[in-house]
Amino acid sequence: MASQFGLLLRQWRQRAGLSQEALAGRAAVGTRTVRGLETGERTDPRMGTVRALADALELTGAERAELFSAAGRDEPLVVEPVRFDPLHEAVETVKVAVEARWRREEEQRQVHDPVPLPVRWDAAPAAWMDSWLNVGGEASLGGRLDQVVEVYRRIGSRRLVVLGRAGSGKTVLTTRFVLDLLGARQPADPVPVIFSLGAWHPERVGLRDWLADQLTRDHPFLAAPGPSGGTLAAALVDAQRVLPVLDGFDEIAAGLHRPALNALNTTTLPLLLTSRVDEYRDAVEGTDVLTSAAAVVLADLTCDDLEAYLPRTTRKTGPGGNVWKPVLDEVRGGGPLAEVLTTPLMVALARRIYSDTPDHDPAALLDLYEPEEIERHLLSSFVPAVYGTHADRVRPWLGHLADHLTRLGTHDVAWWRFGTSSVVTGSAVGLAVGVSDFLLEAVLVGGLTMRGLWFAAMIGLVTGVLFGAAHWWVVRRTPLEPVRTRLRLRGRAGRRVWSRGLLGLAFGGAVGGAYGLVRAMAFLLVTPGYDMTAGVLVDVGVFALVFGFGASLVFAVVAAMEAPLDVRSAGSPGGLLKANRRAVLRLVAAMVPVFAVFVMVATGVVASGLTALRFEVVWSPTTALSLGLVGGVGGGLAYVLSLTAWGQWVVFARVWLPLTGRLPWGLPAFLDDAYRRGVLRRAGAVYQFRHARLQEHFARLR
Repeated sequence: MASQFGLLLRQWRQRAGLSQEALAGRAAVGTRTVRGLETGERTDPRMGTVRALADALELTGAERAELFSAAGRDEPLVVEPVRFDPLHEAVETVKVAVEARWRREEEQRQVHDPVPLPVRWDAAPAAWMDSWLNVGGEASLGGRLDQVVEVYRRIGSRRLVVLGRAGSGKTVLTTRFVLDLLGARQPADPVPVIFSLGAWHPERVGLRDWLADQLTRDHPFLAAPGPSGGTLAAALVDAQRVLPVLDGFDEIAAGLHRPALNALNTTTLPLLLTSRVDEYRDAVEGTDVLTSAAAVVLADLTCDDLEAYLPRTTRKTGPGGNVWKPVLDEVRGGGPLAEVLTTPLMVALARRIYSDTPDHDPAALLDLYEPEEIERHLLSSFVPAVYGTHADRVRPWLGHLADHLTRLGTHDVAWWRFGTSSVVTGSAVGLAVGVSDFLLEAVLVGGLTMRGLWFAAMIGLVTGVLFGAAHWWVVRRTPLEPVRTRLRLRGRAGRRVWSRGLLGLAFGGAVGGAYGLVRAMAFLLVTPGYDMTAGVLVDVGVFALVFGFGASLVFAVVAAMEAPLDVRSAGSPGGLLKANRRAVLRLVAAMVPVFAVFVMVATGVVASGLTALRFEVVWSPTTALSLGLVGGVGGGLAYVLSLTAWGQWVVFARVWLPLTGRLPWGLPAFLDDAYRRGVLRRAGAVYQFRHARLQEHFARLR
């Protein structure tokens, strides 16, 4: 073996043009060592010596293996230390969630049942796109649905605008783009994520910040700190680890399309943007094209497309064969029906109404003579087709939902935005606090008393007014958003902790002072001979201090112990709702005992001090603990119902709107059922109507 090693060493040394001395110097070994190995005088070279010689001779992988084998050894693998990359972990987690979400959405919308509609496109007019020099070289832009990734990759700038009229297949195209791009994705490639642009206000928030906010909404774990400050979501956007698929430029609020296009032109992010033709054309004429972007326009469906699709959606037959034959004959002859059945939306509605529903004959379309009449018929027949005998019951609920979204100027059915009214919120808080206080005091004192009833009524009234005003103040500045944090055992102090503590001190002090005053008034109403003396002012001051410092402690502890929610809580609107419910209830369950114990200890200390000052004080640990529990439970209820998104969901979506008949009592089940029936679709943590045209139709029914 040693002679073979020597022969190989000499052969490769001579090939490299090195003397024994030169090789010894390069490998940092002795010349005698090299000479001895080549002549066979040394027969057992060390592992380090063999590796040094192989490195010095710059051997290939196969040659290194042969040299080590000749030495009777195997070169050990050098394992590089694994470095944790938080952005890589985050983007891979987002990738799994995005792929699962949009694959389910395709299945739900029957895109492949039996085959996809043939969505095609051609290059847009030159006036709607940037010069080819800025785009990155001229390329052929025409294509069909299964070529969308191929066409996108021909564009050097990776910036593409997809234009089409309402219902032309833009959403189907973006979904297929995301899934096909993920299917061909390499580990270093960005993850495509669909963002609904209708929720963006370009004059209030920049594009990158808005993208990060939307990512955090749909994936709460991305609220965790990033590697260089900010959040993980912001880091992913800045590092271009996500590819924005911006759906619905036309859905941005009226008057904001030009500012939006200007904002998009301030960034060079690769992206895909969809829009209706008119809104994008008007924005371009008022400002400029999307910088470095190519553009395509979706084509209408042809009669051949319909003949290849509609008969395959049903086995129902008529006198002339398939039930769609009379309609297809009419379409081939031109006319209003041919004009309407040129978009995937109208074809999908017609398929759902007549192919998927028994006893519905598409020949009924032949009795309609105007395009607008045919479209209204398809839109209005959709709900009876999917709901059957329940259509009349659900139509008003869908109408309220659509009208509510229209008034908000959004397409997102977000569970945390079903209503916001300081009057309704204050009334709900007052009722909940009054009832809970009455029942708690009845349990603690062992029976119902008139004083307890008066006190519960008055504290409910005062608390309702205070928290109703607090709700008005908060939502006037910033709408309530879902909780993106959970409690963890290990916390840390910071500016946020101190600011929250000061907020709790001020608000808790106000509630405590009101509590002391109401308590005295309740005694006055039910206790003969009770006088409002200076002691009442002392009570008010004591309760203000104790409740203020207690609330300050609770707010500060909560701020210090907050941590981002887990990603598994963001798989659907229901998942985010349940995660928020758990987070809020755990927060209250943890903080009520803290507040109760603090009140017991603090009132004990104050009572001792007042006794030393010769004030007459009635105090016991049991009474103080009861006071803390009543204050903690009441304060917790008031906080949850008025100042958390989940509490507002309970007030409006679970009580007020069903009570007034505008939405069903089982709203989560209703929304999920509408999704399964194809009336709604899911977009991350929100629902949306299947198409904007459906939302517009239902809103007009109000």
